[in-house]
Amino acid sequence: MIAYFLRTVWNQQDKRGQSTLDKRGQSTLIGVDGWGWGGRNEVLFSFSSLWGHTMARLARADVFDPDEVAIAHVISRTVRRCFLFGDDPVSGKNFDHRKVWIEKYLTHFAKCFGIDLIAFAILSNHYHLVLRSRPDVVKQWDDTEVARRWLMLCPHRKDSNGNPLPPTESELNGIRKCPVELAKIRSRLSDISWWMRLLNQRVAQRANLEDEQVGRFFQDRYKAVKLIDEAAVLACATYVDLNPIRAAMAETIEQSDHTSAQRRVEAITGGPSVDSDDGLQHDDSFLSPVEIDEAAEQPGPNLSKSGSRCSEKGFLWFSKERYLELLDWTARQIADGKPGRTPDGLAPILKRLGLESSVWCELVTDFGKLFKTVAGNPFHVDAHRSRQTQRRFRVSRRVRDLIPSG
Repeated sequence: MIAYFLRTVWNQQDKRGQSTLDKRGQSTLIGVDGWGWGGRNEVLFSFSSLWGHTMARLARADVFDPDEVAIAHVISRTVRRCFLFGDDPVSGKNFDHRKVWIEKYLTHFAKCFGIDLIAFAILSNHYHLVLRSRPDVVKQWDDTEVARRWLMLCPHRKDSNGNPLPPTESELNGIRKCPVELAKIRSRLSDISWWMRLLNQRVAQRANLEDEQVGRFFQDRYKAVKLIDEAAVLACATYVDLNPIRAAMAETIEQSDHTSAQRRVEAITGGPSVDSDDGLQHDDSFLSPVEIDEAAEQPGPNLSKSGSRCSEKGFLWFSKERYLELLDWTARQIADGKPGRTPDGLAPILKRLGLESSVWCELVTDFGKLFKTVAGNPFHVDAHRSRQTQRRFRVSRRVRDLIPSG
């Protein structure tokens, strides 16, 4: 087939082309399409040029190891980026209540999956999540716990409000007594792809039913970027939490509705700044703790004590209060466009990352543009390889300019 393709193109070039000299002084035919040929035995173009030098997207399995604890930034957008979670100019309707749906699903999923929810932001046509898979936690659950959690995610029975009912012994035995199915479900409970699959499926079905529509609600494939070092995790979490401010949907963290930052603030202040009857959980008990307390935390999975989240393991080396302070300062730089002095309390954080305040603000503002598949210090990304093909991951030139390697 390839030979036929080359012969066909050669014949077309032979008829339409004109003779010229290449850099080596050899006769070359340049056709109207600009393809060069060095005689019939030598082809001077690469096949990648036929497809615009665009590399195919890597398979998830080539980036994420299901048996490895990994942190990922995931984004899912509605079809054609329509505003199906907010004010839709096409229909003239407001769909803000769908943001409440998503947040309630996130709260429920955090209780059932072996995945830590680090950060989230729900906007009018897409949402951001920062998730940490925890196969080490799932391994600690016995067969009954695995079956129970799965049946709370995919229940056989629901109450009148559509909430899952606790599984019966018969339903539990249907999973516990089938080793193959049990192993499959155990793997799914720490799989970010299954989290996204069930979340998007629930939202899409509910929205289509409400709109009396059929077909796709979300774009084909969600985007996932693997975060491989602490600088990437901090920059990405900040980027996600400040998305409403960056999009001019809010002016402060407290006003950034449907974000993890707002929930963390409410956990400190004791509730929402305004009266709310949306039925949401206005605290951060379902979110991953911020600080990794090396003195208090026991090594290992550190399972959740409350049952409202996967584990008690934090994701940063400083406190929640300091993280919110960093968010507030960064938000002021993004909103005002007038970089000011970095507070003394934040200077050690940026110094540890080896970043200037201006570099930090650019990383947070343009995180989604700067990183595509893997995010981190260029030195760490260069040392990282895809699982199946051992390919290196691309780092943009701008990232190399911003972040010193090493």
